Amino acid sequence: MRIKFDKLVLAIAIVVTIAYFFPHYGTGSSASVIKKISTIGIALIFFFYGLKLSPSKLKSGLSNWKLHVLIQCSTFVIFPVLVLLLRPLIQNSEQEIIWLAFFFLAALPSTVSTSVVMVSLAKGNLPAAIFNSSISGIIGILITPLWIGLFVEDTQVTFDFSEIYISLVLQVLFPVFLGASLQRFLEKFIEKHSKKLTMFDKSIILLIIYKSFAESFSENLFSTISIIDIVAILAGVLLLFGFIFLFVNFISKKLGFSIEDRIAAQFCGTKKSLVHGTVFSKILFGNMAAIGIILLPLMLFHISQIVIISIIASRYKDRDELIITN
Repeated sequence: MRIKFDKLVLAIAIVVTIAYFFPHYGTGSSASVIKKISTIGIALIFFFYGLKLSPSKLKSGLSNWKLHVLIQCSTFVIFPVLVLLLRPLIQNSEQEIIWLAFFFLAALPSTVSTSVVMVSLAKGNLPAAIFNSSISGIIGILITPLWIGLFVEDTQVTFDFSEIYISLVLQVLFPVFLGASLQRFLEKFIEKHSKKLTMFDKSIILLIIYKSFAESFSENLFSTISIIDIVAILAGVLLLFGFIFLFVNFISKKLGFSIEDRIAAQFCGTKKSLVHGTVFSKILFGNMAAIGIILLPLMLFHISQIVIISIIASRYKDRDELIITN
């Protein structure tokens, strides 16, 4: 079985390495330049995201409301509640930051492109995948800040809802709706330059990741995190993913979903968006030095979900050889 390697994973590793050896380019006066570029870049990412929202494709996925409710509940309720149950185990400030990083991961919307591609590969319910992955990003604009705002005060992070939502409206919500309103006029442009736009999205993500880790490395915030801690975080990420994946599969069977709907539910309901995570972290946590640590579980989750879902999608592809977890 051949699994396509995600070049973004390698790019992230390179960027984090550069941030470790050359953190000064992401701090001081250089940081303000990067901040301006990333702010504009975020707005453009979500403008292009809006341009890709096809009304006809979204409409075709509206009918199966039980599937939609399960996917969105998995994304915005089950994920955060599961991490929330672990909060009483926190014993110090370092664990508090790591817990917040996991909770931030859990509160994020689903990824769009990866979910749709994997559901398509596995021959699942593609219209439902397009609808839920697209609508998840819009719901996340409202839900993710609300979840984070409930607990962020304990980490001594300045959390001004009015400022955050103004930033979300200007950088995310307005560009999305502007792009969606122009979709029918620029649809051919999007199709023609799809690869270039994807490259632009990834470039902005990498820029934000560089700045975040450069600031964390310059403040020596990773000095308290050992290799064992990173392995433990990775194990936590895998356990979180595995539990949600099996739980969604269990609920899908109880609801009597077809195999196509179950694939859509599992693939869309277990994904978390690296794009939304990186741009939301900039808006929600501002200049917080520990933002590199905040992004660490998300990046490990991104790598894990690509590998695991690729393997599962390859198994689901051929219905004659399909092995369903019973």
